[in-house]
Amino acid sequence: MKGVILAGGLGTRLAPLTRVTNKHLLPIYDKPMIFYPIQCLVNAGIRDILLVTGGASAGDFLSLLRNGRDFGLSRLHYAYQEGEGGIADALRIAEPFADGERICVVLGDNIIERDIRRGVEGFEKQPKGAKIYLKEVPDPERFGVPVLEGKKVVKILEKPKSPPSRFAVIGIYFYDARVFEIIRTLRPSGRGELEITDVNNAYIESGEMTWEVLDGWWTDAGTFESLLRASNLVKERGANKS
Repeated sequence: MKGVILAGGLGTRLAPLTRVTNKHLLPIYDKPMIFYPIQCLVNAGIRDILLVTGGASAGDFLSLLRNGRDFGLSRLHYAYQEGEGGIADALRIAEPFADGERICVVLGDNIIERDIRRGVEGFEKQPKGAKIYLKEVPDPERFGVPVLEGKKVVKILEKPKSPPSRFAVIGIYFYDARVFEIIRTLRPSGRGELEITDVNNAYIESGEMTWEVLDGWWTDAGTFESLLRASNLVKERGANKS
């Protein structure tokens, strides 16, 4: 399985910090934000990793991460996203890298307490399809929210005003090679972006989606509040523990 980290976007909710740098280069306690998703994949046994980014700070990732030696990697791959087409649009760029293999996709501002090895092993046993992680959160309206019927996810709603559950679909996804076929069928949402929620709903509609609840704490770091929370959690409880 290969790993893909999506670290583009303008990070406008973190302006003015992001006027001079990509948000994924901002610090989370004692490390740059981008270190955490890389370590997440490495801890899960994934060593072939692509970083997708864009904008004026793209070269700074290369200066910081180089070939990934700090993470025990012999090589770290890079791809450039032109414009701001959304998460699914950024993932589309990874098709040549995936080369027909299954992928684990991590959004660059996702930080977890433990590892995702169990999820990787579970997905490898799936005949086909996709897998998502869920986590109960106090503010599900900020995220994609699953509609649950018993143990089955029947739909995902993107940033609903009245969330049907307290669970959020966090930014760690597993896909088979069909994900790129699905992306090619998408149309931009009202935000003008190709939505990852539409990708996940396509898998749900075909009965090929599984899910599990992530162990340990999780947070994104896309707002001032969550950026501060992430730093405090890492300082007090640590991150990417086995």
